Amino acid sequence: MTAYPVPTRWLVTGAAGMLGQDVLAVLKRAGIEAVGLRRGDLDITDPAAVRAAVEGAAVVVNCAAWTDVDGAETAEEAATAVNGTGVRVLAEACAAAHVRLLHVSTDYVLPGDASQPYPEDAETGPVNAYGRSKLVGEQAVAELLPQDGYVVRTAWLYGEHGPNFVATMLKLAAQRDTLDVVDDQHGQPTWSYALARHLVELGQAALKGWAMGGIYHGTASGRTTWMGLARETYRLSGLDPERIRPTTSEAFVRPAVRPAFSVLAHDHWDEAGLAPLPDWREQLAEALGTPVFSALAAQARDGRAG
Repeated sequence: MTAYPVPTRWLVTGAAGMLGQDVLAVLKRAGIEAVGLRRGDLDITDPAAVRAAVEGAAVVVNCAAWTDVDGAETAEEAATAVNGTGVRVLAEACAAAHVRLLHVSTDYVLPGDASQPYPEDAETGPVNAYGRSKLVGEQAVAELLPQDGYVVRTAWLYGEHGPNFVATMLKLAAQRDTLDVVDDQHGQPTWSYALARHLVELGQAALKGWAMGGIYHGTASGRTTWMGLARETYRLSGLDPERIRPTTSEAFVRPAVRPAFSVLAHDHWDEAGLAPLPDWREQLAEALGTPVFSALAAQARDGRAG
């Protein structure tokens, strides 16, 4: 009997994005062979191209997405083409090739009106076009890959490789004496590199048969508000947190409604034998020690001193 090699290569779509770059960095550090494809390299809505890209992979990590939440309000069809149709194409290719798919989704598929953390099996109910487009993708993975599909919902993501709230707060600290920040939206600030580490751990557990397919909540433990995150960012960066003043969502009206409560439970990690992500404060402290954030904090302190 001829022995065929077992695929070990990972494929990362959306490789130019904040999370995609971190996933590739974690895979490289772990010594795992990986190919990263950017939007210009792979159109995930093209079935033939996706089948060719997936062939020979062991795991696909889908970080490709339409992420313009406000823009989706007037371009829902375009957002759904990427976040819904594109995910279906990926799931179909993975199902045909018996490849495990880790698909990154969002808390925005939930209604955001709870008072306790949402479990993984909570009833969905998006309040904006972006959330609806992402839910279409989740449903495709559940339908086509009930055993080998892993939907990982994340929220309030920040990192070194793209625009994000933490970086914005540090940049504004060098320009303004005080900042008004929303204090009536509750969530779990999540460092993209920490999530990347967990995605790789989940993929490895899936390959070993330890982790069942389904929904996982890839957010930090604990909870806070945007104001709480801004103040902790300032405190850890050697800035006065009292420069951050609380305000309400009504003061910052945007095209897309934001969920008021985006706190997620993490029970499925335990069932897979993996610990959930650390507390958001622990993640933030580690993130602020990385080069990009350290430089922004130094500039903020210098700007304030000047």
